[in-house]
Amino acid sequence: MISFTINGQLLMVDVEGDTPLLWVIRDLLDMKGTKFGCGKAACGACTIHVDGEAVRSCSYAVKYAEGKSITTIEGLGTADNPHPVQQAWVEEVVPQCGYCQPGFMMATAALLNKNPNPSDEDIDKNIINVCRCGTYYRMRKAIKKAAEINANSITNS
Repeated sequence: MISFTINGQLLMVDVEGDTPLLWVIRDLLDMKGTKFGCGKAACGACTIHVDGEAVRSCSYAVKYAEGKSITTIEGLGTADNPHPVQQAWVEEVVPQCGYCQPGFMMATAALLNKNPNPSDEDIDKNIINVCRCGTYYRMRKAIKKAAEINANSITNS
């Protein structure tokens, strides 16, 4: 049995320790927001947070999640209270097909936690996921918008 907290809920799963966390999230826990892309930690469609760090879940064995706190796109925000990144993605109409977008949003949220006002260079160095539709321009605008929303929410608190 492997136990961890996912989106605020403590869970125990009975799986082989080498099972990729992606498959535990999607197949056992039925959270479909985290996507399978390449299976080699290259594209970023499967990005989640483990203890606040962006992690490619397709190559992260579930045994390493023991005792950790995991956040998936389902736990980032809600329809009534979206995370600033989710709000910015909607406002900037980022997705085209949308398949890779949960991974981009999770990578962006992790970046903004470390760097609340990233430059274009910071974005280029940290957001290295792959989008087949090429919505990078809209994503960059959304990342800047999310930073602005974050700053405004802190100022107004």
